[in-house]
Amino acid sequence: MKNFLICIVSALSISGFAQNYVDNKPMKDVVSGKVGQVYTGQVTEVPIISWGGDIATIHANGDAVMTKKGSIFNQLGLNIRLIRQDVFSKQVEDYMAGKTPYLRGTVGMITQAADVLNSNEKTKPVVIYQMTWSNGGDAFVVKDNIKSASDLKGKTIAIQAYGPHTDYLIRILKDSGLSLKDVNIKWTRDLTGTDQTPMEAFYESNVDAAFVIIPDALALTSGGNIGTGSEASVKGAKILMSTKTANRVIADIYAVRSDYLKTNRADVEKFVRGLMLGQEALEKLVANKTKKSQDYRKMIKGAALALLDSEAAVADAEGMYIDAEFVGFDGNVKFLNNAQYPRNLNRLNTEAKTGLSQLGLASKGASVKGIDWDFGFLKAGLSNIGKAESPKFDSDKVAEVVTRKQQQGSLEDGELFSFEVFFQPNQSNFSASLYEDSFKRVIDLASTYGGAVITVEGHSDPMGYLRKKKANVPQVVLGQTKQSARNLSLSRAQAVRDSIIEFAKKDGLSLDPSQFATIGHGIAMPNTGVCGTDPCAPKNESEWRSNMRVVFRIIQVEAEADVFAPL
Repeated sequence: MKNFLICIVSALSISGFAQNYVDNKPMKDVVSGKVGQVYTGQVTEVPIISWGGDIATIHANGDAVMTKKGSIFNQLGLNIRLIRQDVFSKQVEDYMAGKTPYLRGTVGMITQAADVLNSNEKTKPVVIYQMTWSNGGDAFVVKDNIKSASDLKGKTIAIQAYGPHTDYLIRILKDSGLSLKDVNIKWTRDLTGTDQTPMEAFYESNVDAAFVIIPDALALTSGGNIGTGSEASVKGAKILMSTKTANRVIADIYAVRSDYLKTNRADVEKFVRGLMLGQEALEKLVANKTKKSQDYRKMIKGAALALLDSEAAVADAEGMYIDAEFVGFDGNVKFLNNAQYPRNLNRLNTEAKTGLSQLGLASKGASVKGIDWDFGFLKAGLSNIGKAESPKFDSDKVAEVVTRKQQQGSLEDGELFSFEVFFQPNQSNFSASLYEDSFKRVIDLASTYGGAVITVEGHSDPMGYLRKKKANVPQVVLGQTKQSARNLSLSRAQAVRDSIIEFAKKDGLSLDPSQFATIGHGIAMPNTGVCGTDPCAPKNESEWRSNMRVVFRIIQVEAEADVFAPL
């Protein structure tokens, strides 16, 4: 997808088109809401969108938009016509009118439409399947006046109306301690490929940031580095984070009308089974592929034609596939059935409707419900079930990167969010009973930003050192005191990390230890500051206690390609 789209956007970026922003009205003011009976003829229309996850749907259909004989859907007794529809309001119109019983979007998109969808018992959406997480396909690009997410206050952000990035915006602001009222939003009509997109808006001097797809991000930032200002790039522009870092923010899903589910549940079950089988078949084909394989060529050409209107756009279709992370059977069980999973449907819907209600785009009651599947029935024929997840990071490489940043004093470079937890003097135990809220926050951040490294940084009270220095003890003793403080702060950081991982296990959650890096700063970076070469002495008890802390820092490491462990 990258080559194809970069050519388009590069041409548009020098054409001088004027950006006409749109009024992002509530969906109930955009679609008629007229309800029709679902068409139940020989062929069922199913929407797809231009996203790598939809390649599995196309593959299940016989690598075509019409169900092919011998395909997975055909063997399940389904006859489907796939309709690519990237204008979500048009999808909602067709769904309400009964042209299709299915709705295809992200959790945020469907939440934004929930008020109109829930206005009639027949059309209430039931989420039946999670296809993918965006894992690198979407990006947040900023200009050089933004160093971290907390710098967004008062800034202007361009984003597509009714598009897939509203959830992304809402989550970043939430984790920065900001609200949607703290930023200015400019809504564009399209996502990419025209003159009315967030990328085009980003060229304007009064736009500070934009949510774009990754090909546009690469163009704006001179290939993902720092924009030079040449060709289609913007000088100083950078990717603050992509969904390679925020890899549990954008969930692509299918929902079905309540009335159709009630009368055609067997067909809905077959459709979901077909999606799961299609995903597994696709992943096996890609894993065992040789580009000369006839089956692989058939699949990727079919995907290119269905998603990009050209069989020749094979490289672009392959790029789309890479940007999507399929969740499979296990992922659907967590997403739909596991109440403790931090990134389940209910929690994503809650995040989305909270933010959308602040924007006046949905009510606080814009709820989207998931189905209670018989997953035992759905697992028939599947093989990739119950496999333990491999570590996502190379722990040694993570340690190297963090150590280098520490030595250079650049830990804040790449920081997305940070917060502190304070402890008592001489404390070595960090129990969940004392720190439950903080532990839950770390678990939530680790689950949401699974592509980021989380540093757990211990800091020590400098008073012991300062007293010894005032007493004129030998330098060797002062050096030993500093080292002892470093060792103690490191052991505290490790104790906190271990306590968090154990706390998560009690809720049935498995955190990836390779995502965490522990650091012992000792007395080198006190909250009270540095006076000359030594820590400043605290002036009161409050300042004294402020130095006894552990800092959690969420760091974007996308530029450190070798940090990620090979799959």
